[in-house]
Amino acid sequence: MKKKFISVLMLALTMGLLGGCSDAGEITAPVTTLSPKPIIIEEESSSDSKQESVSESNAPEEEEEIGSFKKNGENHPIGTREVVDGKMQSWLTGEWKDAEVAKRRNMAVMINNIQVSLPQYGISKASIIYEAPVEGRITRLMGLFEDYDDLDHIGSVRSSRDYYIYEAMAYDSIYCNWGLARPWVEELINSDRIDNVSQALAGIYNGAPEAFDRISRPGVGIEHTGYMFIDGYKKAVDRLGYEKEYRKTFTKAFEFADDGYLATYEDYPDAVKVYPGGTQSNAGGYGKHNPCFAYNEEDRLYYRTQYGQKQVDEMNGEQLAVTNVIFKVCHGEERLPNDPNYDYLAFGVHGTGDAYIFTNGKVIKGTWKRESDNAPNLFYDKNGDEIVLNQGKTWICCIWDSYAQYMSWE
Repeated sequence: MKKKFISVLMLALTMGLLGGCSDAGEITAPVTTLSPKPIIIEEESSSDSKQESVSESNAPEEEEEIGSFKKNGENHPIGTREVVDGKMQSWLTGEWKDAEVAKRRNMAVMINNIQVSLPQYGISKASIIYEAPVEGRITRLMGLFEDYDDLDHIGSVRSSRDYYIYEAMAYDSIYCNWGLARPWVEELINSDRIDNVSQALAGIYNGAPEAFDRISRPGVGIEHTGYMFIDGYKKAVDRLGYEKEYRKTFTKAFEFADDGYLATYEDYPDAVKVYPGGTQSNAGGYGKHNPCFAYNEEDRLYYRTQYGQKQVDEMNGEQLAVTNVIFKVCHGEERLPNDPNYDYLAFGVHGTGDAYIFTNGKVIKGTWKRESDNAPNLFYDKNGDEIVLNQGKTWICCIWDSYAQYMSWE
């Protein structure tokens, strides 16, 4: 095969020095350079390419194994989901869970990510985490939780932006928040387009105060002390009369490799340290906290650092880790570009755009497509085939297209 490559455009100027991935809790040494890595965007057959040999019996070759997995899981996605011995494969992770959990609508919880609010509580239980910039060019997280019965509370919980709501719709989530940017969120969040459990504040027409409370955090501002309590959430869902199982409008989340298979993507470039905002300061949202996902070959997980330290869950002290990382490049803009007092942002999360999928230590350049509010996010490779993720948790970074030049990996 003859391969064509393209390098992702990076700014190599040293505009301030920020830390890279950390292997410990302390601040790491600064990174001074960027090293853009190529990604395969096209493959063409060559006349002198070697033909695969076929045995006389035409019998298929045995699939090579990696530990307990077979390779090429990207060609073996999960088929129809069925209940087996009371369990079913999760729509959000592909893993086997109690059928009651796998069929239950997830809750999408807005979670604080500003440094003074850390650590977050309960976030390691999220099956999917969305991250996107908000005003001030910090990022906010939205955790999608399906397996939450042994949780007491989650937080700290923060306010809503409309692009998170639109992303929650793709997963038939029950959306949970404390506060909202009223001019752009009020009509949407109070409509019948989204089921929500929201703290009772101005702009929320049917609040759910039973689901929220504050926890004292000495030395931390009161805006970072609001949490959602699981027992109260369940009471609110009952009172509000929301359907508890996935509705007919929900069709899928992602394609996952089937049991016993690992999506290896052996022909694609390596990516073992992944930086959504690059390694230097920028105003795109990720340059403020300099996040990194470091791949561990032993367990095939990407471990998250930010602000130069491990990102941990206060509940159990564990560093956040996921199986898949996705960069979803979206059109972004300031809502009030001529008003220096406000920096509210808008992201186009419908339509299509570039996508970069990181799994098993590889990077696959592709395209994301989403046709409507209730349609799933679909990710396609250069051949138009849907990209298959490995079973486990996924972290999705929505990246403003004007700042996509800062993305990097090595």
